[in-house]
Amino acid sequence: MNGHVLVGVDGSPAALTAVRWAADDAVRRDRGLRVVHVTEPWMFDQSLGTPPGFQESLSEQSRGVLAEAAKAARERVPGLAVETASLTGRVRAELLNEARDAVELVVGTRGLGGFMGLVLGSVSMGVAGHAECPVVVAGHPQDTVHGEVAVGHDGSPESEAALEYAFEEAHLRGARLRAVYAWQMSVYLPMFASYTPDLERVYDMGKRAAKEQLAPWHEKYPQVEVRDAMVRTHPVEALSEASSQADLVVVGSRGRGAIGSAVLGSVSHGVLHHAYCPVAVVRSGHSPSAPDGERSEGA
Repeated sequence: MNGHVLVGVDGSPAALTAVRWAADDAVRRDRGLRVVHVTEPWMFDQSLGTPPGFQESLSEQSRGVLAEAAKAARERVPGLAVETASLTGRVRAELLNEARDAVELVVGTRGLGGFMGLVLGSVSMGVAGHAECPVVVAGHPQDTVHGEVAVGHDGSPESEAALEYAFEEAHLRGARLRAVYAWQMSVYLPMFASYTPDLERVYDMGKRAAKEQLAPWHEKYPQVEVRDAMVRTHPVEALSEASSQADLVVVGSRGRGAIGSAVLGSVSHGVLHHAYCPVAVVRSGHSPSAPDGERSEGA
């Protein structure tokens, strides 16, 4: 993708944390930063009308939010190319439209209202997995740099986009990568609970598929140290635990098995709520550049 790093703001502390994260990643990617503030149209469409100067006041407020965010970005990264945009519309639609030209979209974990206040609700869930670029939820300041990126994968083609993003982030950061394959019997085959040999075979097959999936990425990014983590536990628990020692956790938006079957439901929602670091949700429909130069066919 060719474009900028996009960040949505609303004037909250969490949004400013997201701006600083986005500024850092823009530098790593050698991109510019675009800061967007969206005012919902219903604020202007009151049936009883609005008092004089009300719309001008909202416009001024939007400009102030953007100015504060741009200042925070430039203070974080002096010399960074920063552009701002004050938009009016439905937040989800505006962000998805803006994301078409971005390499990633960054939002905060919570805010003062609008999309930031619902970042773990309808708007964020509507953006994550639907944007044409990875969506990063980053609203908690991090005091410690761990030098590690964690990614969840399950051996399916839908995991490839998340792996590409995670390997690229690890490479850009000079960090190691922890590849998490989590398997829990009750998630998949509760009817086999009493058939231990069958469960062992299924688990071994999953481990082999996960290892085979990583092999081409090892070759494409030989400089990235990779640590496999293949565990028998719920994927939310495994990824949340990994996040305590990571600077970023990456999940796919859809797949099968440990990570993708409900990544915008129980798994991704759980990781977004419980992770100790920023979380990147990478849409499986975004076909990455496969390690062998071919395009992935993830759905």
